[in-house]
Amino acid sequence: MFGFFIFVLVVLIILFLFMVKEAFENNVLHHGIPLQGKQEQISLFFISDVHLRKIDEKMIDTVEQPIHAVIIGGDLADKRTPFSRIEENIKLLKTLGPVYFVWGNNDREVGEGNLRELFHKLNVTIIENDAILIPQTQNECWISAIADATSQNADYENAFLKCKGAKNVVFVSHNPEVFRMVRRNYKTDLMMGGHLHGGQIRLGPFGMHPHGSFSIREGVPTLISNGYGTTAFPLRFGAKPQCHIITLNFEGQ
Repeated sequence: MFGFFIFVLVVLIILFLFMVKEAFENNVLHHGIPLQGKQEQISLFFISDVHLRKIDEKMIDTVEQPIHAVIIGGDLADKRTPFSRIEENIKLLKTLGPVYFVWGNNDREVGEGNLRELFHKLNVTIIENDAILIPQTQNECWISAIADATSQNADYENAFLKCKGAKNVVFVSHNPEVFRMVRRNYKTDLMMGGHLHGGQIRLGPFGMHPHGSFSIREGVPTLISNGYGTTAFPLRFGAKPQCHIITLNFEGQ
């Protein structure tokens, strides 16, 4: 009986260490989307749900292609995150390209005013119920985003007002549960979100939330990321951390 107890304990320790290791992996996934326009490649770096985690500098150094926009898809921070960590993470992301921020449900836990002041200082563009053009590209490409959907301040009409009728629109919402409604009411060429962490801890196909995915849904390329960090405990199982490089391949007309 004692031997069995030791065996179980060893198995649990190994499992725990594996879950910690998986939580701190660095996985950069690449996705390509064909679009019509002047021949060009526009590359986006998407990261969400960083939370308490420190972004790995070596991972950032592996990104070799030019990045036109770094998009933080919400939950860059939560109440556990030191402000120095937030600043350090932003500065690291800025080495890739201009940074755009979309609110998540946890970000304001560190103080909305403090975050806005830091973003202004570091030249980070907040997109909330608005759309902006990605600069220095041959093809017009918009990033449209709403405020955090759980805040009841999300304004879809304003998010699409500037880019209504535009050809190339990337829509971002921290919470992907709004995607179906947006697809049916607005024109968009790519949707990106996070929030669900892929369930974070999964047993095969079973988890609290669906696994992250990149798929075509009702004709629209849709990215739902597992996210980069973790909530509660720094553990993952079956839902590896992710960030993404999305290349918009304009094939020429």
